[in-house]
Amino acid sequence: MPKLKNHTGAKKRYFKTASGKFKFKKSGMQHLLTPSRSKRCREMRRPDFLNKTDTKTMRRYLPYA
Repeated sequence: MPKLKNHTGAKKRYFKTASGKFKFKKSGMQHLLTPSRSKRCREMRRPDFLNKTDTKTMRRYLPYA
């Protein structure tokens, strides 16, 4: 059986934790930050986790993660 390939876009953005969840960095923190509120910037600093539905898809995208 051939090897399965990882989805190249997904492997750059998502990381699997020890508990099996997928962690990712929130978008919107690269530029144009002046008009955004400080509270919003603090919230976007923290990583987020995928929900249950998207986790199924991500398992298919990253078979060796």
